[in-house]
Amino acid sequence: MELWFSEFHAPDVKHSIRVNRHLYSQRSNYQQIDIFDTPEFGRVLALDGNVMLTERDEFIYDEMITHVPMSVHPDIRDVLVIGAGDGGVVKELTRYESIEKIDLVEMDNQVLEACRIYLPENASRLDDRRVHIYFDNALRFIRKRHSAYDLIIVDSTDPFGPSEGYFTREFYGICYNALRDDGIMVNQQGSPFYKQDADAMRRSHQRIVSTFPISRVYQAHIPTYAAGYWLFGFASKKYHPIDDFHAERWNSRGLETEYYTARLHVGSFYLPAFLEKMLREVEG
Repeated sequence: MELWFSEFHAPDVKHSIRVNRHLYSQRSNYQQIDIFDTPEFGRVLALDGNVMLTERDEFIYDEMITHVPMSVHPDIRDVLVIGAGDGGVVKELTRYESIEKIDLVEMDNQVLEACRIYLPENASRLDDRRVHIYFDNALRFIRKRHSAYDLIIVDSTDPFGPSEGYFTREFYGICYNALRDDGIMVNQQGSPFYKQDADAMRRSHQRIVSTFPISRVYQAHIPTYAAGYWLFGFASKKYHPIDDFHAERWNSRGLETEYYTARLHVGSFYLPAFLEKMLREVEG
């Protein structure tokens, strides 16, 4: 008998992946955690039935949420990562020798421990000397920080359930205060394709626009995420993601990537017409 894992992308749409083995299944204080071994996507982490990452395509998400801000801000030294207990974003950040401190705030320690065991490649840099892990509520943690970070990466789950508080105007205001005068915040903005996701994306973007003087949306194509089409938000106090981007400076670092490139950086901010219209409607 074949075993399949199915995730609903919309009430009438689901994405299914054939499973070799169900490696891990636990209910934490916050959510249901599952890790599957699959023939096509390798190991898959799902939270509350939603795919968070697969070994096959996680590099797309982690590279785009990390290298875009790192290639715009010329001097990022202190970074706050919210969520990302799998360790993938931290792994990308530790490739930059110029970064001095990475604070990782994850509310669910069971996610991190499960990934250490079953997704060791993702979690391989969590013990880097610059990484400080806090198991805490991110809102409570950030409120105590003022002008402490050059970059905040919000790698939360979707704006439903445990992570709903990470998409509010209050949260974005707290992040603004925790950033230095030239700081950048990047967050995952979900998919604009299905109605529920598009509505959540619009609400989030509207709140960010009302908080930060510079706010843009950029895109990536991730096969296992809803509609295979994913958005990120770039919010900044000073730097524009294209006008202040210097390709030569980033290329000189010599970082080898699988998805992100300097040319793709610029292209990712050029959005299809239907999405531009959505964003204009909430930007006023």
